[in-house]
Amino acid sequence: MFQFHGLLKICPETNFDAYSVRGCGSQMGPQAAPLVRLAHFCYINSMALKRFPIGVQDFARIREDGMYYVDKTDLVYKLTHTDLYYFLSRPRRFGKSLLVSTLQYYFEGRKDLFAGLAMEKLETEWKKYPVIRLDMSIVKYSDKDSLANSLNKILEPQEKRFAVTPEPDNHTWGVRMSRIIEAAHEQTGCQVVVLVDEYDAPMLDTFGMESFEDIRVQVRSLYSPLKALGGILRFVFLTGISKFSQLSIFSELNNLKVITMNDDYAAICGITKEEVLTQMQPEIQALADKNGLTYDEACDALKRQYDGYHFSKNSPDVFNPFSLINALSDKELANYWFATGTPTILTRLMRKYKVDPTPFDTGFEATLDMFDAPTETAKNPIPMLYQSGYLTIKGFDGFAYTIGFPNEEVRLGFLKALMPYYAMDDVVDNDMFMLRFTKALREGKLDDAMNFIRAFMSGIPYNAKRKDENHYKTVLFLIFKLCTPYVVRTEECSAAGRADAVVETADAVYVFEFKLDSSATVDDALKQIDDKGYLIPYSVTMAKDGSPKKLFKIGVTFDLEKRTIGEWKVVEA
Repeated sequence: MFQFHGLLKICPETNFDAYSVRGCGSQMGPQAAPLVRLAHFCYINSMALKRFPIGVQDFARIREDGMYYVDKTDLVYKLTHTDLYYFLSRPRRFGKSLLVSTLQYYFEGRKDLFAGLAMEKLETEWKKYPVIRLDMSIVKYSDKDSLANSLNKILEPQEKRFAVTPEPDNHTWGVRMSRIIEAAHEQTGCQVVVLVDEYDAPMLDTFGMESFEDIRVQVRSLYSPLKALGGILRFVFLTGISKFSQLSIFSELNNLKVITMNDDYAAICGITKEEVLTQMQPEIQALADKNGLTYDEACDALKRQYDGYHFSKNSPDVFNPFSLINALSDKELANYWFATGTPTILTRLMRKYKVDPTPFDTGFEATLDMFDAPTETAKNPIPMLYQSGYLTIKGFDGFAYTIGFPNEEVRLGFLKALMPYYAMDDVVDNDMFMLRFTKALREGKLDDAMNFIRAFMSGIPYNAKRKDENHYKTVLFLIFKLCTPYVVRTEECSAAGRADAVVETADAVYVFEFKLDSSATVDDALKQIDDKGYLIPYSVTMAKDGSPKKLFKIGVTFDLEKRTIGEWKVVEA
């Protein structure tokens, strides 16, 4: 007879199909299955699932309410005891505001909030400083007047706090900022800390608009006193998404230490893979249980969906924190980050540039200057896509970087956002097509699926500027990549040694080869599938019942005159 206490040691990695229990030192037979499952149930339910701070970016509230906090305070201590002026760029919803909040309470001497964290052992003095925190993201900016109204709302509370008499001309932002800092120093007798969250919000809201230059000049004026007042400043920290050149925005503040790509601070925002796998086991198991996955399958799914960010040459794997905690809280693998919307500046970039997503999917080599460039001088969308989190570092070989999509959430979200610029303007039309097309594939109705593609592509509004062979290749690329949520998986399009598209459903694998050359035939396409051996990797692919999946090769030609696919031939291998 088995006793739970002191004998059964259940952990999330337990393989219940094999009825093995870690710590028992033996394999138990099938008769032990009910006992193991009961012990597993007791284990999971004995571990209170974490309260994640969904939508909460205030460090004090997280700590006082007992919400989960990934301890980054060792990095905060290092940051505050190394240099004085910093700039950090990270994508939206990546924890920048929480980091700024943590810095605020640290410099305000709130020792009680750091109990049990790394900072508690590192800091011994807990000196209190006056902290001036400016959140530039709280309002939207469109022109000089809206900027003035917004800056007034941001600066007036600070002026009241330190009893600063307003300037006759309340649009002299640099003067007002100087007086606030000087008053804080005089009244407290301490050096002053300045924290600016989302410093670039005004420029991002107006980038590409006529008002951008006026906005840039005004914002530069606001930050100009920070270097001149260096003698009374203890610490200056600015965060943002984009990288505007120091000459452009920080004309005098040229002593900023940029830690955006610093190995030491690569994990200061976000949640690393190690932190996920060591600190969130009960939550991962709960997600696995709800979705009919094993613990290892749930880990793999989370990594595919939300992991993959690297912010320096030797960066650890970093998860998107917003998506991860939402997924573990809801126990659902949804596209949380993308559901919050595509930034306006990226929408403008998609319109301005003919973005080819194919290299982003497979990854492409780049020098540092190609992706870590100032936003206002960039000649293509790569720097903004990288800085916004749509592209990330996938590798570094000592000479060149590899840049690509970080994970499935970003890949599918970005491609879906790109679809209206290549196909139908109406998102609903695109989605309805994808549903009909993938349903036909799942049901094995190949002719129906191909007719859906033909009708869809022939209905794309004519635009002489963008209708060329590459345009149609991109449309086909998007179609097959966006299949992923509806079928088992799709292979990389146009990758070396692979067919143009491979779609795998529950019981079949479809290999497509498209010929856009008017002189090519469907037989040429089928011959290429055979000659290149595109089907070979899938010859041992099995369905859930253990039977081999059916293999199909589909050769397709393109009718450039009708601007849609022409003939096709389906052959079962």
